[in-house]
Amino acid sequence: MSETPDSAVRTYIRQHSAAFVDELVEWLRIPSVSAQPEHAGDVRRSADWLAAALRETGFPVAEIWETPGAPAVYAEWPAEDPDAPTVLVYGHHDVQPAAREDGWDTDPFDPVVTGNRLYARGAADDKGQVFFHTLGVRAHLAATGRTAPAVTLKLLIEGEEESGSPHFRDLVERHAGRLAADAVIVSDTGMWSETTPTVCTGMRGLAECEITFEGPGQDIHSGSFGGAVPNPATVAARIVAALHDEDERVTVPGFYDGIPPLTDAERRLFAELPFDEESWLRTAHSRATLGEHGWTTLERLWARPTAEVNGIGGGYQGAGGKTIVPASATVKLSFRLVAGQEPEKIERAVADWVAERVPAGIRHRIAFSAATRPCLTPLDHPALRSVVRAMGRAFDGETIRFTREGGSGPAADLQDVLGAPVLFLGISVPSDGWHAPNEKVELDLLLKGVEASAHLWEDLAGTLRGTGGPDA
Repeated sequence: MSETPDSAVRTYIRQHSAAFVDELVEWLRIPSVSAQPEHAGDVRRSADWLAAALRETGFPVAEIWETPGAPAVYAEWPAEDPDAPTVLVYGHHDVQPAAREDGWDTDPFDPVVTGNRLYARGAADDKGQVFFHTLGVRAHLAATGRTAPAVTLKLLIEGEEESGSPHFRDLVERHAGRLAADAVIVSDTGMWSETTPTVCTGMRGLAECEITFEGPGQDIHSGSFGGAVPNPATVAARIVAALHDEDERVTVPGFYDGIPPLTDAERRLFAELPFDEESWLRTAHSRATLGEHGWTTLERLWARPTAEVNGIGGGYQGAGGKTIVPASATVKLSFRLVAGQEPEKIERAVADWVAERVPAGIRHRIAFSAATRPCLTPLDHPALRSVVRAMGRAFDGETIRFTREGGSGPAADLQDVLGAPVLFLGISVPSDGWHAPNEKVELDLLLKGVEASAHLWEDLAGTLRGTGGPDA
């Protein structure tokens, strides 16, 4: 009896999984740390390695795209049908800094397989989740008998995500024609847990600033001058204290404008997740929750904007006392943004709000870093249902629930420039330790990602043409 499509996919993956892991280990040995200039050559070597691997996978086009910083990799595999939809996969090949002395049990760039776990920097974030698409597309072809994917498949794998993607939007705008797609799949995210498979539906945006307050031309004696001239450290403290009201709402005028209300259905879906607040607090190394009144912890993390003080300093910081009015003080702030908020408007509102609170005699400068826009996929979007169906097949029919991501990424740039919906397909779990010592990936989940990828292209081909299967 012939195999079903699902069993054919699994058979192919099982037969090729060992070679797949070996190839991933080879890639993980390259310390592609974009934040450290001494690794610039390694980031380029990582891009070259990936481009070669994609050509070996079968992509007829695999190119290095230059930026003023680190290179990106672009690949394309046209569908046999010229009218087939086009899907773009996004990920990144750069990784966070890592060294044995940071607390790693092994060398972070000497991958180790222990049982079902692969330990290495980038194993989960994001090389493992990029690479599962290579075996996924081959399994898709083997199971369907196709010689090319059911969709025109494109990949854009950047090299600066861990450095804030400073050149990413310009890259997308310059190559918008080549990148044109009907849907974008982001594989730089994860699931709720090993036992609760989920699909992410959105990421928050980010705006950051550093504010410098300058008072006296130098540090001056607090007995001779204190109380008679403005103190920049006091100004910094007052602005930080005024950032939230008694209900932990951000006081910047217009901050909440344009945010759509969270629906009852969305709140219900959040509440269905097996959230253990005490366990979460242990993970957060904190003793109590605190946030905007009227919202649960998950709602605060995923669906509400925030303002955080990332740093505050000024004046004498050494041992003992030094009675001065300091010459300057600095505050670093970050704002996580949700759908409906425009980073540019938030930056202007924050700048105006700060300026109104600076007294005469204090000069101030406010500098914003490159902002990241929020993105959100509606729960009823047909392409999202395709991702859910593909995940459901990989996880043997388990219910696939929904999450959002409290962090930020460049996915919204793809959505804005290309005008395509952004979907998320990831299998990493919180215990994988992104950015932390001993980062790892669960190999059985990584192969589930391969399987979901293998199923997704046929499903999306039908959905994006309007002929997809029944809703899942």
